[in-house]
Amino acid sequence: MTKPQPLDRSAFRVWRSITTRWMDNDAYGHVNNVVYYSWFDTAVNAYLIENGALDVARGATIGLVVETHCNYFAPLSFPQTVDVGLRVAHRGTSSVRYELGIFGQGAHTAAAQGHFVHVYVDALSRKPTSLPESLVTVLEALL
Repeated sequence: MTKPQPLDRSAFRVWRSITTRWMDNDAYGHVNNVVYYSWFDTAVNAYLIENGALDVARGATIGLVVETHCNYFAPLSFPQTVDVGLRVAHRGTSSVRYELGIFGQGAHTAAAQGHFVHVYVDALSRKPTSLPESLVTVLEALL
């Protein structure tokens, strides 16, 4: 297996800036690993909500996380603003693999990068369903 390498900013399509919080730091003085997954979730879902592809309160289709992964390359810490880059690596019939990069503000290479795989399901039955057309349209900008 080859050692993962941090990606450059140019690898990502859309961006969200997030300000670190005091509570994000762990006992070692850097952002704890679980916070990165929160940033992944925030970047993906905010993008979908802001572009009309996700209605968490009344939507008929929701995305469930079925796989996550993150590689860490450089520490981040409070107080710092991070930029989260987002792209789609694969779009299936009922699933999407979102890839994300976490960058210290102004940095050219990722401090961390990873992915989420969402399987889209019927909100009531929780059975996989085809991606809604509104979601497919919004994902086009991320491919």
